[in-house]
Amino acid sequence: MPGLIMFLLIVVIFILAACIKIVPQAHAYVVERFGMYVATLNAGINFIIPIIDRVARRVSLKEQVVDFAPQPVITKDNVTMRIDTIVFFQIIDPKLYTYGVENPLMAIENLTATTLRNIIGDMELDQTLTSRETINSQMRAQLDTATDPWGIRINRVELKNIIPPAPIQEAMEKQMKAERERREAILRAEGEKKSTILVAEGKKESAILDAQAEKEAAILHAEAQKERMIREAEGKAEAILRVQQATADGIRMIREAGADEAVLQLKSLEAFEKAANGQATKIIIPSDIQGIAGLATSVKEVLK
Repeated sequence: MPGLIMFLLIVVIFILAACIKIVPQAHAYVVERFGMYVATLNAGINFIIPIIDRVARRVSLKEQVVDFAPQPVITKDNVTMRIDTIVFFQIIDPKLYTYGVENPLMAIENLTATTLRNIIGDMELDQTLTSRETINSQMRAQLDTATDPWGIRINRVELKNIIPPAPIQEAMEKQMKAERERREAILRAEGEKKSTILVAEGKKESAILDAQAEKEAAILHAEAQKERMIREAEGKAEAILRVQQATADGIRMIREAGADEAVLQLKSLEAFEKAANGQATKIIIPSDIQGIAGLATSVKEVLK
């Protein structure tokens, strides 16, 4: 009897354990009852009917990444190349994902290949190589629309590699080499041009500075000559002033000593003689010069 009770207890525990389903985070379980869809179990503790219900599929709701092998495509200008793509997708409806398509990954791969061929077929080679972002956007939009019935959302599509044929690659490399050489020649020519301009500007500035220096030197020389001439003129004027002052002082002293008019006239004649010995170009002769001359003769005769 105790053995039977133990057996029944084990059966009950087994049945209860079969009724409980714990679903991990970011996962979902699709449950069937007698082969038909009955429910989708979300994360946490869930209960099902043992034996009658079964988990048909365990689905991950995380974003998934699939790297597809390179696919041959033909451009509008009949160039065959190989392109491999990376697709980022997420399952948003476990029921549609389970019952919508037999092999979802294979379906996405084939759909990606056909969509890529359709898009590349409307582009030329150069446009294909420079329009990655456009191709990615078009592919994502078309794939997302096509996979909606499968419960799949396409988040992102990236062109991993674009592999043109070997002759095209060689031609592209030659073109790139020629372009680099052209840019190098342009940079060299621009450098030489700038160097020539800088040299010419340097010579121009040097000539301007030399001219300014010569001008300043000439101005300084002229100012020096002017100052020297002014000083010479001031010296001569001062000498003449002193001579005249001395003559005036002499006459004043003679007057103070009581000299008569004849002596004063003789002193005036001597001053006139000194003036005549100078560098004056014009001499004003007094009107009474004859009288003075006669007086001088008389004085000389007396002195003899």
